[in-house]
Amino acid sequence: MIQRTAPARAVPAVDRRDFLRLAGATAAGWIAVGATSDRMKIVASLTSLSLDDELTRRNMSDGNANSRLGGLIAGLKQRGWVEGVNYRFEIRSTFGGADKFKTAVKELIELKPDVILTGSTVETAAVMAATTTIPIIFATANDPVGNGFVESLAHPGGNVTGFTSSTAEMGGKWLQLIREAVPDIARVGVLFNPATTPRAGRYFLDSVEQEAASSGLAVILAPVSAPADIDGAISRFAEQPKAAMISLVDSFLVINRKAIIEATARYRVPMIYPFHYFMDAGGLMSYGPTLEVRSSDYVDLILRGTKAGDLPVQSPRKYELLINRTVARSLGLTIPFTLLARADEIRE
Repeated sequence: MIQRTAPARAVPAVDRRDFLRLAGATAAGWIAVGATSDRMKIVASLTSLSLDDELTRRNMSDGNANSRLGGLIAGLKQRGWVEGVNYRFEIRSTFGGADKFKTAVKELIELKPDVILTGSTVETAAVMAATTTIPIIFATANDPVGNGFVESLAHPGGNVTGFTSSTAEMGGKWLQLIREAVPDIARVGVLFNPATTPRAGRYFLDSVEQEAASSGLAVILAPVSAPADIDGAISRFAEQPKAAMISLVDSFLVINRKAIIEATARYRVPMIYPFHYFMDAGGLMSYGPTLEVRSSDYVDLILRGTKAGDLPVQSPRKYELLINRTVARSLGLTIPFTLLARADEIRE
């Protein structure tokens, strides 16, 4: 494995020292009394994945402290919160269509939880429409100000705060990287679901198109709205002129990651992804934020009385490049050493 400092870093939404001072000042008065309460607190979470999804099961594993939910539970325990003793954890899945989505949101709101964690832009918007009082923490959001979730990154206001995952300029970075892996491409396809990706895709597409224009490449949009659309959307790029593809940040694509990976293998289409989840399913390469489970910091503060709107939105501290050399060989690609040398992880 080759380790390196990631080639790009997010601009932090707030100075980390200021956050630590805020957290310390807020929590200091509570440490002596511990995390006990007359009423058992309720920590609720909404996920777009099926509860049977392998990724959901791995995330919910108590022994997997590096997963989003496993890390949350472990982090809360370190801060004095013990599941089943002074708080209980409730999770609902929005997977299964519009009716299931509405039901999941309604069920969580009716629990009157002390805090709700959301995992996608669509979920955050739906929960915000249902409550203006219950604190909400978004685990990932790409444009929280533009989506109207917060007033600003440093001063969110309202009942919402959380963590960003990507900047708009990432679109151009994905194109640079996939072009390094496949230097002789003439066009690039962009896979996304307009209903579930930020700004219907435009949040990333502007930088993709700007980078493509400077490289002389054609950008071809490949919108999909149902799992049945995936095969056809990818098969178009198996033909000449030679192409590669970019997967945008999109909860729909994460849910259907296995179908996407299978189609890229079947049609021998190189694709770059925004999350390591796709790599775990057999993807070629990914570039995105390093998974850091920091939500327990904010959940703890909120359970102790801090207002969500007083907690600044935080950005990723590091991005990582992952490459699967075995998948590259199966696609007939030889990844340049200059690209391999910059990878944070090389999989075989």
